[in-house]
Amino acid sequence: MTATSPKTLADQIEDRLPQTQCTKCGYPACRPYAEAIAAGEANYNQCPPGGQEGVVRLASLLGKPVIPLNPDNGVERPRPLAIIDENLCIGCTLCMQACPVDAIVGAAKQMHTIIPGLCTGCDLCVPPCPVDCIAMVPVTGEKTGWHAWSQREADAARER
Repeated sequence: MTATSPKTLADQIEDRLPQTQCTKCGYPACRPYAEAIAAGEANYNQCPPGGQEGVVRLASLLGKPVIPLNPDNGVERPRPLAIIDENLCIGCTLCMQACPVDAIVGAAKQMHTIIPGLCTGCDLCVPPCPVDCIAMVPVTGEKTGWHAWSQREADAARER
């Protein structure tokens, strides 16, 4: 796409996704999910991080009715931040490999840590940890979905 070409439907859909890259929608990242919606291959209610507000945004763009968030993909919740218990971390690097936005720093056999401003709360770092040293801690109080995430944060996450 050039600076003068219009955005495709997939581009417009992607602009309305929170860019957590969490895979909860069933796709490997936000862009493939946007492309699947645009192609009519996926429903527009499969993004728990976007929550019901995300469904409203997509329904408006697509000219479709607002439908409930699909619970098979997860539930809307306050945005979490990954926290590593540095006393338990063994430096295996599995969490770093799983993080889709490079929010974890460390080295093999060294303690790892999360860069809070980069973490999207996707949960993907938790399952591969062999010592269960990663906790997902809510950081937005009662705010969920797009009320817990700004367009600026979404745009920054997409760029990483």
